[in-house]
Amino acid sequence: MKIYLDNAATTPLNQETKNYIISILDDYYNPSSAYQEGRNIRNKIDEARKNIADFIHADESNILFTSGGSASNTLAVKGYKDKNDCVILYSPIAHKSILNYVKTVRSAIPLKVNGQGEIDFDDLKSLLSIYHKRSFVVMDYANSEIGTIQDVEKLTDLIHFYNGKIYVDCTGSISQIPLDVKKLDIDIAGFSAHKLGSLKGCGVLYKKDHIQLSPIIYGAQEHGLFGGTENTLGILTLGYVVKHYNYDQCTSEKRDYLVQTLSGLVPNFFVVGSYNNRLPYNLFLCFEGVSGEALMTLLHEYGVIVSTGSACNSGSLKSSDTLLAIGMKEKYIHNGIRLTLCGSEAKEELDYICNQIKNCVMTLRNLT
Repeated sequence: MKIYLDNAATTPLNQETKNYIISILDDYYNPSSAYQEGRNIRNKIDEARKNIADFIHADESNILFTSGGSASNTLAVKGYKDKNDCVILYSPIAHKSILNYVKTVRSAIPLKVNGQGEIDFDDLKSLLSIYHKRSFVVMDYANSEIGTIQDVEKLTDLIHFYNGKIYVDCTGSISQIPLDVKKLDIDIAGFSAHKLGSLKGCGVLYKKDHIQLSPIIYGAQEHGLFGGTENTLGILTLGYVVKHYNYDQCTSEKRDYLVQTLSGLVPNFFVVGSYNNRLPYNLFLCFEGVSGEALMTLLHEYGVIVSTGSACNSGSLKSSDTLLAIGMKEKYIHNGIRLTLCGSEAKEELDYICNQIKNCVMTLRNLT
């Protein structure tokens, strides 16, 4: 038995999507070409753009395509900073592509977060009262490592009260939380296709009409902000996936079952991050006295595929930026594993997961 529990890192393609991809493999013409075949591809890309706009409740003219989540983050944050006189107020649990960029600029200030990873409202308010319209707040909708969801609507209202602007990285949340950019009044938002059961190498950036960005790749495409021949296969596939995407099954029932079952099987473990205000498929578990890396490796031997955190941090011996930011005790920093469900797991699979975690934890504890 093999059970994949790392859907926050990337998601598999279902059979319908595979069939669709096969059906468009001959759509190789350049969408910028003037002849009919090129115009046909342009029309298909326009249709995909509309599907994606409808998916996040946006206007299609406000949708740009990039090469992925990191590219969308870079275009949003660096693109805004290069074009506007601003001070970046950023979440310390943001994606690596953001954290690594803000290290290169002087006018960037980390926001405070609590032990659950939630942005400190009063701290943000204090900084906004200083920088006002120069404020550019950068945050993720939900942290893909520990699952904590931010109160985006409340935070956006506060930011706009002080005439600031906000970028929300939705890559970690888009598969589990519907996004309505108009209702939330977000200025800029981005996400990656492969977190939705689509192809890697394709990302989306939404921005309001009045938001000015500098390009990160020069060229004619995507309003001149992200040049280069469009990734037709990736864009069309994402347009297909979002048209058929269903959030109805995105509930916490199976996640809660795992926690309740493990609580009766394994002593001395705890859930990291907010439990009630959390992505429904996410679990970050710390087992006292057990190396997360060793537990991940042993579980893999029994067909249970988990990670030790963000895919951008996994494989690194450095401590997680997120766990450090929330003030986790040093002795627990390397004791965690992350499980992210897909929602289709059967009860028998959930029971198997729990039993294998119990067996592997006990095995590792007996070695110390």
